[in-house]
Amino acid sequence: MSLAADATAVAARLACRPGAQRVPSRDLELFIVRRFLDADTCAALCDLIDRRRRPSEIADDRGDPKFRTSETCDLDSSDPLVGAIDRQLCAALGIDPAFGEPIQGQRYALGQEFKAHTDTFNPGGADFYRFCADQGQRTWTAMLYLNQPEDGGATRFKVIGKSVQPETGKLLAWNNLLPDGLPNEATLHQGMKVRKGTKYIITKWFRQFPSDKSS
Repeated sequence: MSLAADATAVAARLACRPGAQRVPSRDLELFIVRRFLDADTCAALCDLIDRRRRPSEIADDRGDPKFRTSETCDLDSSDPLVGAIDRQLCAALGIDPAFGEPIQGQRYALGQEFKAHTDTFNPGGADFYRFCADQGQRTWTAMLYLNQPEDGGATRFKVIGKSVQPETGKLLAWNNLLPDGLPNEATLHQGMKVRKGTKYIITKWFRQFPSDKSS
């Protein structure tokens, strides 16, 4: 099955989900699903992130040491809670778990942000060969807000002029690639600064090819 057909199937599945909304845009397949997770489950995931968080890293900070100032936590799918959420996300998009990366948690404290970036890697660059040699490029992103900070922390999709406000249990899902498999620059997005409070999210990325660790 082609990448375009895969994307069509995922988009159709998300569009049929009760409460799902596709953001109007010809340039980007972006879906919002409210109340994907309940508040208690979100709070439990926040606790896990707090226990294991570390400074976030980035493949290319473009010479700006403050490009990404959040904290990150790798969540282990062998944990019953994490494993259940992992299965929910895969089922929501209709993607086999073998194509997924482990879930990652992020914590944004007061003033922290992630400046405008895409989730894909630049074809032909050193980072592409380093991070895409085995499973290929990132296809879909599933990002889930675990809480709502008192102020700030929106996700801004700059090219299409859309800002999504954090809301406990809200899922965002978008297609990172064009039909020909190249990165879609319209996915450029920014984790805006938290102005008051703390923001927690989890992110799961999917790839073009299955992991050989799944066999």
